[in-house]
Amino acid sequence: MTISPELLLLVGSILFFISMLIGKAGHRFGVPILLLFLVVGMVFGSDGFGLVFENVQTAQTIGTICLTVILFSGGLDTKFSEIRPVIWPGVMLATLGVFITAVITGLFTYWLSGHMFPSLGISLLTAMLLASTFSSTDSASVFGILRSKGLSLKNNLRPLLELESGSNDPMAYMLTIIFMGIIQSGSDPNIGMVILTILIQLVVGAGMGYLLGRGAVAIINRIRMDNSSFYPILLLTLGIFIFAATYYLKGNGYLAVYIAGLVIGNSKFSHKRTSMKFIDGVAWMGQILLFLTLGLLVNPGELIEVIVPAMIISVFLIFIGRPLTVFLTLIPFRKIGFKDNLYISWVGLRGAVPIIFAILPLAAGIPDARWIFNIVFVITIVSLLVQGTSLPIVAKWLKLAEKPQRYKAFEDFDVEFAEEIKSAMTEILITEETLQYGKNLIEMPLPDKTLVVMVKRGDRYFVPTGQTELHAGDKLLVISDDEEALRETYQNIGISNFSYQRNQ
Repeated sequence: MTISPELLLLVGSILFFISMLIGKAGHRFGVPILLLFLVVGMVFGSDGFGLVFENVQTAQTIGTICLTVILFSGGLDTKFSEIRPVIWPGVMLATLGVFITAVITGLFTYWLSGHMFPSLGISLLTAMLLASTFSSTDSASVFGILRSKGLSLKNNLRPLLELESGSNDPMAYMLTIIFMGIIQSGSDPNIGMVILTILIQLVVGAGMGYLLGRGAVAIINRIRMDNSSFYPILLLTLGIFIFAATYYLKGNGYLAVYIAGLVIGNSKFSHKRTSMKFIDGVAWMGQILLFLTLGLLVNPGELIEVIVPAMIISVFLIFIGRPLTVFLTLIPFRKIGFKDNLYISWVGLRGAVPIIFAILPLAAGIPDARWIFNIVFVITIVSLLVQGTSLPIVAKWLKLAEKPQRYKAFEDFDVEFAEEIKSAMTEILITEETLQYGKNLIEMPLPDKTLVVMVKRGDRYFVPTGQTELHAGDKLLVISDDEEALRETYQNIGISNFSYQRNQ
């Protein structure tokens, strides 16, 4: 049956709109919005409202493109200054940690099949393939949940977790591909060749990511375009090119695009803020599309027969496999304390990436591939429900949560400065009570280094002078290079609810 483009656009726009509405409502109740996107896809799928989507190759293509953009965006938003102190533990978790997770969970799954569910009859290789698909934490889930919940964590935990999730997908991908190849060939693996393949993928991926990232910055800065709208598109195009070029050079494209994002995001280039905001929007669109597609692809009725073994594997992974991996991997890093290790263990979020990797055996026709896909799907749902909803609570229990800064997006002023200009800005609503401290701007008790640069009165904006008379209902755009000066401004005019927007 051929679907018209008009119908596809209509259904797609409705699904996106519903996902965003439900996501907004779910955020208030602490439910991960990525899980809600997944549920929307399932509700509208073949066992729900009847939207039939069974094209595995298309789902794999969508997953690859979306994951590329998500990793690129994650790299762009990550600051070297934040990850520098945690690079080595992050790299260890992203490589050795993924390998240990796959081995431990694979062996447990094989044991589980032989002792509790002999009817499954899966081989050790199949169990290892299954474990490989979900051996990495999911970048979309970790980035999305940590940032949407505004978690402020002690001891550099947040950059460590984001670095791990952004860089550990390549290892899981290679393990998945390797075990698929072994199963398809039916021969004993050449361990030396397997190790060499992994090293080549990692080295080429990291090298290409760095070199092409530097090259991308040079290209953006040297090309002068009459239309500034082209710069965000150019940045996205370069990111996709880096992924694809690295793949054809036998490197790991996922690692390359993340490292390239790190290099580009920490460099100066033309129209940086606009371009990065555009990529962030495209990444969120990719996350919605990705989770909707995966929700449509699954048949909920098939999940019933795997739910018991999948739940047991999930419990093992969350409470034994992931903690054991974290504690073993981070033994050399004495500065990472016991509570830190516990929290890192808990943020072992699974999400879209394991499901994407589980599509690979499905597309290749590997035996038991549908069983693997359904198991991974249930594990993802359990992880998002159990771990995703409890990240703030666990951080408070372990006393690792810091009081977040009161950052607030502007409602009436769309103002930004170059990244090099360090500043703090705020909007102040003038009320009758505020006017008691001064009728004219010059009478307001503003600290040094603090300026009112613009006033909004009704629908009109204007630059004030010292003699500007203030009215109740005016909104002031106040700027300072000192956060404490803004805090003092609020206190001086009797406003206790302090919030601001920082330019950094």
